[in-house]
Amino acid sequence: MAGHIQDRWYKSEPDANGKLRRVKTDRHGTGLRYRARYIGPDGTEKSKSFPDRQKRLAEKWLAQVDADMTRGQYVDPRASRTTFRQYAEKWLDSLGAEPSTVASMRSQLGGHAFPLIGSRPLGAFQPEHIREWVAVMERSGVPGPYARAIYSNVRAVLSAAVDDGYLSRNPCSVRSVRQPAVERKRVVPWPVERVFAVREAMPARYRAMVELGAGCGMRQGEILGIAVDALDFTEGTLHVVQQLKLSAGAPVFAPPKGGKLRDVPLPGPVADALKEHMKLHPPADITLPWRRPDGEKVTKRLLFTAPGGNHVWRTSLNEGAWKPALVAAGVIPAPESAEESYQAAREHGMHALRHFYASALLDGGENIKAVSEYLGHSDAAMTLRVYAHLMPSSRERTRKAIADAFGRLPGSTPRPTDGP
Repeated sequence: MAGHIQDRWYKSEPDANGKLRRVKTDRHGTGLRYRARYIGPDGTEKSKSFPDRQKRLAEKWLAQVDADMTRGQYVDPRASRTTFRQYAEKWLDSLGAEPSTVASMRSQLGGHAFPLIGSRPLGAFQPEHIREWVAVMERSGVPGPYARAIYSNVRAVLSAAVDDGYLSRNPCSVRSVRQPAVERKRVVPWPVERVFAVREAMPARYRAMVELGAGCGMRQGEILGIAVDALDFTEGTLHVVQQLKLSAGAPVFAPPKGGKLRDVPLPGPVADALKEHMKLHPPADITLPWRRPDGEKVTKRLLFTAPGGNHVWRTSLNEGAWKPALVAAGVIPAPESAEESYQAAREHGMHALRHFYASALLDGGENIKAVSEYLGHSDAAMTLRVYAHLMPSSRERTRKAIADAFGRLPGSTPRPTDGP
């Protein structure tokens, strides 16, 4: 066993004959009696004190330290006393992610994690503390998708703490801890009549945005950041290579979500709408930083600009053009008075155009892998989870395949397969 146990109440001294004998120290009867001492992996001495009659407990603790060092699971006691908040703030400062991403994570942790588990030392974390924290979030009415994002951030902090030697295991990684539940809502795509009703209600300088969303599956930020050189009318291809987004509150150009560049087929009607748009509203050069507010300045010739010639702000577009168009198309109600704001319409944001695009491709028989590529999803499995129910012929194909297989059995009678 590494280290040794020091008895602070007694010491050994030689007597007149030179033999060692135990004598009481000045601390006899006061304070913690036993001190377990060992040399840590960093070469410095560590210790923990125990009261009288607990020498066996001190020995057991020292043996556990020795076993942890042997297995590579040792955690420095001083590091384990670091609180979750102290470590999380240090981790965020060194994360190196997009400023807007770090700001979002800091806001989520500060609003829903630090108040409940921020003061807990890392070494004191147990799975029950995570279970209790998740239960509090659910009782507080934090929406499932948002609660899951917060949970993912907490889990990431604790994983980094394990890597850095602040605790031996991540309490989020055990079976009994489950991430917040999310109620899965099926995507209900817009009918084509609604797409065109909203398009007609949009201001003329923004109408072609609807073609790009519904006809090419582009995200709103990608539409706002599309440049002239992304269009290849000869090959009928749209190169999705950038978006316009906010980073720490400032507009920047950046790669598409997940850094996934992609080429999307450019249908004839969409190409015609874009050509007409550029005649009526000539593209303009817009200069913005790349990726971060302090990034290198780049100039892009954007298809869509605000009336004053600047880039289009997302909030201004949503409140000044998109939601009024939703009202005109009968999608959401009009505000009851001029002082009231428009109804929240998360499920009817411009993302609804991407859902229409995906449903149209699947309805036309396009395979899920191609749809995933055109949408810029991380993998086809994600696309399948969201849109599998929109594959209209899958059930009929299944019924027919099984009926045909049964029909090949000896002595079977062929049956019609056009009904359920």
